[in-house]
Amino acid sequence: MRIRSAAAGELPLLQDIERAAGAPFRELGMAEIAEDEPPTSQVLERYRRAGHLWVAADDEDRPVAYLMGEPVDGAFHVEQVSVHPGAARRGVGRALLAHVADRAREEGLTGLTLTTFTQVPWNAPYYTRLGFRVLDEARLTPGLREIRTHEASIGLDRWPRVCMRRD
Repeated sequence: MRIRSAAAGELPLLQDIERAAGAPFRELGMAEIAEDEPPTSQVLERYRRAGHLWVAADDEDRPVAYLMGEPVDGAFHVEQVSVHPGAARRGVGRALLAHVADRAREEGLTGLTLTTFTQVPWNAPYYTRLGFRVLDEARLTPGLREIRTHEASIGLDRWPRVCMRRD
């Protein structure tokens, strides 16, 4: 597996990965999440041009996972990590997070943040195993508060969510 920057021509494939990665949410009674459309090609391209869209590619250099994010209040905020189910449980997500942590450190950022569902096994419990900790409301930065407000406005708070950080 190789971690590299996403290529412009791969954006539709990343959307397919997102759709496939969302399907298991249906089994948890979260059909709305499973059916949610992936980021548009314009959104993906914005992250790509900023240098904040990476893929994990297989031996044939075909993406099987991706991560996108951006700096928020001195940390790198992981907006999305999606791993195709066919590549799950092989350390792909962990490798992407390690890669972005190295990039964040090079940019002088102090850590990684993300928001996630608390009761989805491959969300908060997984990130906890990777060293992330839940931030209580008092520790949210202005940018993280804005992200959480947006998530609530689009209905993501229908299921318990938290903001997490790893220094």
